[in-house]
Parts: sequence; structure tokens; C-alpha cells
Amino acid sequence: MNTLEIQGLRLRLPRTARPVLDGVDLTVAARETVALVGESGSGKTLTSRTVLSLLPPGAVTEGTVRVAGDDVLTMTPDQLRRLRSGTAAMVFQDPRASINPLRRVGDFLTEGLRLGAGVAKAEATARAAEMLASVGLTSAALRQYPGQLSGGMLQRVMIAAALMGDPALILADEPTTALDVTTQAEVVALLGDLRERFGTGLLFVTHDLGLAAAISDRVYVMYAGRIAETGPAEALFARPRHPYTAALLASTPRLDAARGRLAAIDGQPPDLHEELTGCPFAPRCRHATDVCRETAPQQLPVPGEPAHLVSCHHSDQLEDRHQFEGSTADE
Repeated sequence: MNTLEIQGLRLRLPRTARPVLDGVDLTVAARETVALVGESGSGKTLTSRTVLSLLPPGAVTEGTVRVAGDDVLTMTPDQLRRLRSGTAAMVFQDPRASINPLRRVGDFLTEGLRLGAGVAKAEATARAAEMLASVGLTSAALRQYPGQLSGGMLQRVMIAAALMGDPALILADEPTTALDVTTQAEVVALLGDLRERFGTGLLFVTHDLGLAAAISDRVYVMYAGRIAETGPAEALFARPRHPYTAALLASTPRLDAARGRLAAIDGQPPDLHEELTGCPFAPRCRHATDVCRETAPQQLPVPGEPAHLVSCHHSDQLEDRHQFEGSTADE
């Protein structure tokens, strides 16, 4: 059974002309890492927060979001508290913004078990020490304050906190953005190891395609609140079939790339205050035709690759990755 199953998710916010999330389908299985990638504002973070029903005031949702078989969108407040303290957990981008600087790490880690599940202090503390050990920290961290720990150590504390309730699903929202490159690699390796050891599903939200390629089994590429392309990571990055995916890859710095200015994607993402007609990427796509501007593409499997799905009218005609790549600043 999938630990996360999202079907037909639509999310509307007040004062927007169109859904912020528009028909999102996404799954994560046990022991699987799924990356959700895209530009800032594409809807990645809102998708992950919807899984825990952490939504802005006035948000209206449609569709289903099931975690371990239970639909989050129909849960009562008590059911949501149990979900957030046990079944699913989130690791946020900035650990210093997620933990009270005036409380010791041990108090932060044990609060959920003691207050939410009624676990005795000694038992909760032992569990916290066990989870700290699993992320490479000693029990001495229990007595320390957040300000006494480095950013990398604090992110390990946040991962330990996510594991406290033995979750079936971990949501990691750009958890390495605020870290240096070496610490990023350590955190990514740690998340992969913990996924295997504890059998959790991992939804990894990032704008870094290189990181997504390194950590994920499958990838979802999101644009303007819709899934543009999805498939096994190796196949998707080797042969992207959506112009947006290929343009993102072309604009990613690589050591083996030819010298010169990086490729760039012309234009801007669509404004939330304007209705969308046709393919949302059409105004920025060099391959767009009238059908792209008038009719939204269906998500269909790539011929011969049933697990590789793409929403593009011309994906069957443009198989060469270089035909998709975005324009450069020198053009």
C-alpha cells in the first residue's frame, strides 16, 4: 500500500482567479523517495503542506489526500493531531525557524509523546536519545539549547523529531537549502539511510534537480500547480519529454558543460490572478502551437514507458532532449 496517495487535488485560495493546485496526482510507497521539483511558486510546498492539512485561512480543497489509507481532507481536528504526531511528519527548510530557542532540545523532542500520547518522561527521553543516535548525535544534545548547535546538527535534530512518532511518511520541504554543501550531502545520505532502516516513505521537495536526481526513485515535475511530467528518476533525467523539464535541466550548472552563460527560461510563471487557458507553459515554450494555447494537454504515458507520464501535446514528436532546452541569455 502507498504511504501517500494524492488524487485530483485542487486547492483554491481567496482572491486568486484559478486553483493554486490544479488536479495533482502523486503517490509515495513505503521505502521510496519521491522528489517534487519545480520553480519557486509552482505549488511544491503547498502540496506537501496539504498532506498535513497545514493550509492558509480560507483555503478550499477538492480531491483526496490519503496517508496510510486515511483521507486527510476529511479528518477531524483530533485525527489531524494524531496524524501529525505519529503517522506523518515534516522536516522544514529552516530548522532555526521551527524550534523554540529558549527550550532545550530534549524538551522539544519529547513534548509530542508526553502531551499527545501520554508517554512517561523517562520513556520519552529514552526514545529521544535513540532517535538522536540514529541521526548521528549523542544524548548530550538533549541538554543543549538550539543556539549551541550548528545548522547541520539542528537539521539532524529536526529529522530526529520527525522520527519520534514512528511515521509512515516523512515530508522534507527543501531541508538542505540553508546548509553548506558538505552538510547537505550528509543530510541527504542520512535521509536515505533512515528511509531504508525505518521503512518510511519520503517526499522530498526541492528546486535542485541535481539533488533530486541523486536522492530519488521517482520524480514529479510541477509547473503552475500542475504535474508536467513524472517518471522514474533515471529515465526522466536521461530523456525528459516535457519542454519545461528539459529547460530546467539545461539551466542547471554542470562541471562537464561547455563554457559560456547558462541557459535560461524566457518569461515568467503565470499570474495567479489570471485564468489559464491551454498548457500553462505555452507562453514560455518555443515549441508551442495553437493547440497548446487553446487546449490543456492530458497526462499520458510515454510510448514504451508506462511509468513515465507527460502532459505535452508534442512530446511524441520531440524526443531529443536538446530540442526541448530553453533559450540562452545570448540568443
